[in-house]
Amino acid sequence: MTLPHPLVKFRPSWQLILTLLMFVFMYLPVLVLAFFSFNASPFSAGWGGFSLKWYAKMISDGRMLSALQDSLLVAFLAVMISAVLGTLMAVGLARYKFPGKGLYQGMSYLPLIIPDIAIAVATLVFLASLAIPLSLWTVVAAHVVFCISYIALVISTRLTGLNQHLEEAALDLGATPQQAFIKVLLPQLMPAIISGCLLSFVLSMDDLLISNFTAGGGTTTLPMEIFSRVRTGVKPDINALSVVLILGSGILAFAAEYIRFKGDQQQLGK
Repeated sequence: MTLPHPLVKFRPSWQLILTLLMFVFMYLPVLVLAFFSFNASPFSAGWGGFSLKWYAKMISDGRMLSALQDSLLVAFLAVMISAVLGTLMAVGLARYKFPGKGLYQGMSYLPLIIPDIAIAVATLVFLASLAIPLSLWTVVAAHVVFCISYIALVISTRLTGLNQHLEEAALDLGATPQQAFIKVLLPQLMPAIISGCLLSFVLSMDDLLISNFTAGGGTTTLPMEIFSRVRTGVKPDINALSVVLILGSGILAFAAEYIRFKGDQQQLGK
């Protein structure tokens, strides 16, 4: 009896083909972008040879560095504020009962599903109704709105797998509720807090719509600067900057997922 040849036996399924097409659709533009970021020619229509001059030009661009500084400042401030408020919100919703808890819990995660344009317009109308001048701080406040929800969601998933008896044991041994929170609960939540902060940092750095609606004069984030330049045509230095942003966002997203995974593994080990 002769066995069929392995190549004849293998038939790609429609699931495999669909998956490959999905990955090509997602990552082929990124590969093309990375390829042309090393193009010596100032035009993307033709290849002019390999060069790193666009990366060097990006580093020496004063406007680009100023926009990067504003984006980093907004992201750091928004994430720090959201980390505190998001942690308290997640713990409060998971551990305590109060009137209107279900309504508050549903409203607290609305920024995750509401379109960015709706949040941007609503925030702008709210600031205008209170006669608050637009500035860097209004951008920070607007970013806190959606960063809190992401951080709280990550922490909430972590809270569902924690052992509540550890806090009760700490209270029985004489610890105050504040001491039990800081010394028992907070260390267990730290992987989720760090993971949520990294995710929110990436989202804040990449935001364009909300920043564009809430930024005042003299405040320009990096996505706003990129958008203002590509309106007149995509230039190779923008390609180089986009590649750097993609790599940075990917590294932070991978770090967030790795920290969350290690935290879950440690929890299962206990």
